[in-house]
Amino acid sequence: MAKGIVDIEDSSFEAEVLQAVTPVLVDFWAPWCGPCRAMAPILEELAETYGNKIKIAKCNVDDNPVTPGKFEIRSIPTLIFFKNGDVAEQIIGIVAKSKLEESINTILR
Repeated sequence: MAKGIVDIEDSSFEAEVLQAVTPVLVDFWAPWCGPCRAMAPILEELAETYGNKIKIAKCNVDDNPVTPGKFEIRSIPTLIFFKNGDVAEQIIGIVAKSKLEESINTILR
């Protein structure tokens, strides 16, 4: 896992995401997913850029089936932004870094 990116599991999701003081971007992914692998460097760059303003986390859907089920994840990658424990935005599929930056800046307002 890259510096600044947290690995989230079903058991740690509530504490790491829903109870977080900062907004959290969760990447629901799997190691076999090509688009998920393509998003990884973008998320690493965002983790470097936004530091402690937003937490970036990854949840492997193969290893942690409960959490993706709760949020009805049907396709990966799915990126969900959480703010104050609530879903603020959801993006499905591969997207440009600029779109993610736009979403992060909106959520940080």
